[in-house]
Amino acid sequence: MDKTRTYRVELPKTAKEALNLDKINGNILLADAISKEIKNVSVAFDFLDPNANIPPGYTFMPRRLIFDTKMDFTHKVRYVAQSCFAENNMSGSTYAGVVSRECVRIAFTNVVLHDLNIYAVDIQNVYLQAPTSEKHWDIAGPEFGSKESCKMLIVRTLYGTATTGRDFRNRLRECMNHSQYDFCAADLDVWMQKVRRDDGAKYYEYLLLYTDDCICISKPAEEALREIGKYFSLTEKSIGPPKIYLGCKVSVILPSGVWAYSFSSSQYVQETIKNVEAYLLEREMKLSRKVNLPISPGYRPELDQSRELDPKEEAYFQSLIGILQWAVELGRTLDIAVEVSMLSFHVALPREGHLQQVFHIFEYVHMCIFNISSRLIYCF
Repeated sequence: MDKTRTYRVELPKTAKEALNLDKINGNILLADAISKEIKNVSVAFDFLDPNANIPPGYTFMPRRLIFDTKMDFTHKVRYVAQSCFAENNMSGSTYAGVVSRECVRIAFTNVVLHDLNIYAVDIQNVYLQAPTSEKHWDIAGPEFGSKESCKMLIVRTLYGTATTGRDFRNRLRECMNHSQYDFCAADLDVWMQKVRRDDGAKYYEYLLLYTDDCICISKPAEEALREIGKYFSLTEKSIGPPKIYLGCKVSVILPSGVWAYSFSSSQYVQETIKNVEAYLLEREMKLSRKVNLPISPGYRPELDQSRELDPKEEAYFQSLIGILQWAVELGRTLDIAVEVSMLSFHVALPREGHLQQVFHIFEYVHMCIFNISSRLIYCF
């Protein structure tokens, strides 16, 4: 996949290309993003002299910078492993865990039933918090400044290695066990322990983990999260009652005035529509509000024989499908789930007609948002 742009923003492939783009754009946004990532990731290495000998058992694994852009156009950089250069002899699961949406809904229901509190937090540089079980080394590039050309032993987990997710999960399990939390048999990413209220009544305190996104269900929820901070670096500004969780808008008071927790995918979808509209505007097109169905009547994507998309269009089609799939996962399921699923079968070889039908889905959703202020809200 030729991923050279995200949300119309050109993405570099190397630090040199990034600095050239900054020069063209007249800013230092990419340079700042690189510096921030290198500062954070440096804890993952033991730096050796360029002429030092590598300890026995270590294998060379080159790494590279990956550039991306968020929906708010913030630049994001990750220093990741090129694991294709290393042997993969792993067995069993190598993934970090993610809590299920159903468990999140049940947890919010529990908050209302037992008069508890909810606090959320992001674990900062999540994979850098765990020691790696692999033995690899690399050579520092120019992005490391004065340490350029130094040999580096990898001592912390980084994105891209075969055991990154598993190493973090194991580290997390050790910390949870040390804090006397037990995992839930129904979902291994729900951790719980029995605690007491001030009046002596017992209840369960819960920690729900979606890799680096953590939600705590407890009466003293903030204090419980601070305990986690003894083992992991937390993003301080993220600590507090959740407003957005996994792309879903979390509300406490409904438009009707009823007190309830609710999930809504509306904000996520609206931000996406803005980006799609900007993309179409560059091509002198726009989304229609006169669409009553999520797909053209009688359209069969498997029979489409229109022009195959070029690499850039293909990458854009794939990104839109991913966005729509997540919108469905967040709750917008009844009206677009089937159509999104039908078009998802063609991400490997999308055609112009498929892309037009994706725009058609966004036109339909745009119409719904324009006519109805809020659809498909989950209440607790």
